[in-house]
Amino acid sequence: QVQLVESGGGLVQAGGSLRLSCAASGNIRSINTMAWYRQPPGKQRVLVAVITNGGSTNIADSVKGRFTISRDNAKNTVYLQMNSLKPDDTAVYYCYCNAVLTTATVSFQYWGQGTQVTVSS
Repeated sequence: QVQLVESGGGLVQAGGSLRLSCAASGNIRSINTMAWYRQPPGKQRVLVAVITNGGSTNIADSVKGRFTISRDNAKNTVYLQMNSLKPDDTAVYYCYCNAVLTTATVSFQYWGQGTQVTVSS
């Protein structure tokens, strides 16, 4: 199994910054895609940013130019740098990865428990 532990969420004023981290641990052979999703109150979970193991990224239009995703493959960790935060960014942010276990030959999807980000106006 793979465990994803997120950190870095909290309360911030509009215009401020936060950096989310998500560390993967377990019987990991390799991690393919890592990503951040978010779920605003009363809404569906949506993709915010994704990064491949080669470093290619894709950022949602709603946060492009403000959010940056990066990863440290040696630490099995993905980051989300969030700048110029807006109240509309308020949501629970979830870490996601697609990983292959040491005991498997196919990949599986794993999710973190979520971390709350609240942006006050």
